[in-house]
Amino acid sequence: MLTYDELKTKPTTFLAVTSLTVPEFDLLLLPFTQALAAAAQVTGRGKARRRKPGGGQKGKLPTPQAKLLFLLSYLKNYPTQTYHGLQFGLSQSKTNEYRQRLLPRLQQALTTLGCQPERAAKALAERLQASLAAGHAVVQDATERPRERPKEKELQRHFYSGKRKTHTDKNLLVGELDTRQVLYLSPTVEGKKHDKKLADEVAVPYPAGTVLHQDTGFQG
Repeated sequence: MLTYDELKTKPTTFLAVTSLTVPEFDLLLLPFTQALAAAAQVTGRGKARRRKPGGGQKGKLPTPQAKLLFLLSYLKNYPTQTYHGLQFGLSQSKTNEYRQRLLPRLQQALTTLGCQPERAAKALAERLQASLAAGHAVVQDATERPRERPKEKELQRHFYSGKRKTHTDKNLLVGELDTRQVLYLSPTVEGKKHDKKLADEVAVPYPAGTVLHQDTGFQG
């Protein structure tokens, strides 16, 4: 089973599993723990919880470190839920339950740290205008990740990526060149859509003076 205490002694493995260094993980852990504590005050239906926080069964992910490791390793490697559950002693159904419960807490933690990417092109432009000096460099690129092969033939053609030779989902990312922070994440589209077409549809209104780095796939 994967455990935080074991992995943190192996920095290279830790980075491969979570995409974060140990100091970065610990920085994210504080607001993540705070988000978990706030969520523990109410039930799943939004009512005030009567039982004292921490009561009841501890489960397979008893600590905030275990919960964050579970979530980051899933997002980094995108395994099947059955396989991922085996790494933490969980059934497929429990893996899915934990994933859905913890993702909002991670989003809250990223928002607290100011690391949550914008999801609207206009919001990104406003953020760049307010925080980045003229001539500041950003990078624009598209990324694909595998998805399950649809059963319907029409959907198979829709999601098939000639570039990756498999069925994928695609997003456009915009990141800051110096810090490598992701500033913008576009809506998810089918993998066969060309990078430039996706960029044209998103149409980020970059402020004047922004230096944009991109590969030849965006040249049309």
